[in-house]
Amino acid sequence: MAYVRPGPGALKGFSVRRFFWLFLPLFLVGCGITAESKWATDEEVSRSVYVHSGPKSLSLYTVVNVRSGSGAHSGLLVNASQRVMFDPAGTWWNPRLPERNDVHYGMSDRALDLYVDYHTRETYYTVVQTVQVTPEVAEYAMRLVQENGAVPKAMCSNSISSILMQLPGFESIRRSWFPNATMRAFAQLPGVTRVEFRDDDADDNSSVLAGQTAP
Repeated sequence: MAYVRPGPGALKGFSVRRFFWLFLPLFLVGCGITAESKWATDEEVSRSVYVHSGPKSLSLYTVVNVRSGSGAHSGLLVNASQRVMFDPAGTWWNPRLPERNDVHYGMSDRALDLYVDYHTRETYYTVVQTVQVTPEVAEYAMRLVQENGAVPKAMCSNSISSILMQLPGFESIRRSWFPNATMRAFAQLPGVTRVEFRDDDADDNSSVLAGQTAP
């Protein structure tokens, strides 16, 4: 078969988004599409419940590549009757915090510091957006993340946006594979606040996991 070199206008209109969807199946195969299921015991979970005294809220954590500006990961902190972190397909863990299918329990302030420190380094910074919600919405969000199940690789933003769009007051959120798109949509919610974390730690963050202490 002869190879015909495409003309200068052959790729006109071929957007990055189209490229993503075209090669998404190959991308998922390369990363592994099987979710990793973990299920801590009832005793471990009940022993680690952390109740935060602040207002009920949802916080979207977005890890952003310093050089490219592209979103690399999304996490959702739910402050309801207890505070939990939904970290879909994430790589962070703490030996003292039980996990059930990407939901981490016992998310104290110290645990959150460890979570942010793990993701924030010379090559990535972390954006935290928080919005206050009613106790009912917070409980609903916690139930949704608990019932979601383990998330396959590359689907962190997809799973979080899919949960957010089910909540009252979050109807403007649209399902998205892209962490930055979910971050921009979250920014449009009334009353949202934003904090940005940067660090000059080395890109190899394995020592952060190894050096974790009890929250």
